Amino acid sequence: MKNILLLGGTGSVGSSSLKVIHQNKNEFNLYGISFDNNVDRAVEIIKDFSPNFIHTNNEESAKKLEKECGNFDTQVIFNKDDLQNLIVKDDVDIIISAISGFAGLETTMSAAKTGKTILLANKESIVVAGDLLMPLAKKYNTSIIPIDSEHNAIHQCLASCKSSKDISKVIITASGGPFLGKSIGELDTVTLEQALNHPNWSMGSKISIDSASLVNKCLELIEAKYLFDLQESFFDLVIHPQSIIHSVVTYVDGSSIAHMSNPDMTVPIANALSNNRKIPIQFNPMDLNGLNLSFEAFPKDRLFLEKMARDVCNEGGLTGTVFNAANEMAVTAFLNKEIKFSDIYSILNRTFNGKDMSKDIELESIYEMDKETRKQAKKVIESLT
Repeated sequence: MKNILLLGGTGSVGSSSLKVIHQNKNEFNLYGISFDNNVDRAVEIIKDFSPNFIHTNNEESAKKLEKECGNFDTQVIFNKDDLQNLIVKDDVDIIISAISGFAGLETTMSAAKTGKTILLANKESIVVAGDLLMPLAKKYNTSIIPIDSEHNAIHQCLASCKSSKDISKVIITASGGPFLGKSIGELDTVTLEQALNHPNWSMGSKISIDSASLVNKCLELIEAKYLFDLQESFFDLVIHPQSIIHSVVTYVDGSSIAHMSNPDMTVPIANALSNNRKIPIQFNPMDLNGLNLSFEAFPKDRLFLEKMARDVCNEGGLTGTVFNAANEMAVTAFLNKEIKFSDIYSILNRTFNGKDMSKDIELESIYEMDKETRKQAKKVIESLT
């Protein structure tokens, strides 16, 4: 029985993780979870799974939980030290890092020092701190297994690969989101509801907007560079509207291995939990009869985004922090209906290209650059409103 600590338990990835755990009760035990402010969902999880610990940084949420959890054995913990102690507990075998955005950096860095297995959905922690996080995990013999569908697909396609010299190309697919085929100029009047309505996936609001803007695929390019220790030139971004093929690895002998599944986050999570064997889950099988798969190039008017991502891959340092912070500020402004959807691109462009970035990277400098970038992005947002 493996004990799991789920960081970000009430989000969309957290919900998918809980489905896999529930369907394999003899294999996995939910030892602890963390969440922000969705108390109602947290209470449901406590009733269904009876974790030993539940953590929130939100004081009001903690007070509500303590009232709700009087009849349960789950211990409510609140401060950062308690969470750090939970992360390093010997009882914890697997840590699922599913906190969205830059907010997941601190816990992911802490988890990297444990020598445990990390199932990583928090791509932003690698985007901003890949130069620190990956060597740290290697130093402490911590295994990082991606649970983004695309990166887990690459992970599986590379399972039999003996050397990076065998690899010719890696394709990361993108659905194109709800605005597939539309130019940036056609996105001035799209609504928040339209942007959140992804055609294939059910996701949280932040990643839904990233998918609609195609920024998510650029974040994934940066993440892949670090996860698989390959130069950015190995990766191509391709639009695949059906979200059936998640990645393709082509080898130097001309053969290609593609990973296929219906769009369902429980599939990569189950693989990541399987420890090189297969665990059963409930899934909708693919119907190959009449299945039409199509592919097209990354939109030309979004190639400047891809260039930014490739610059981050090649330059390293604090460039990833700037790219991520500018995007998070833009997404938040759009979610708050302060800007047009198309303004996201202006904010990213003006903020990223307007920063003088150091190559010297430390955790303290990452937090400082994140803070500075958000200030600059706020000025850009104010100039647009």
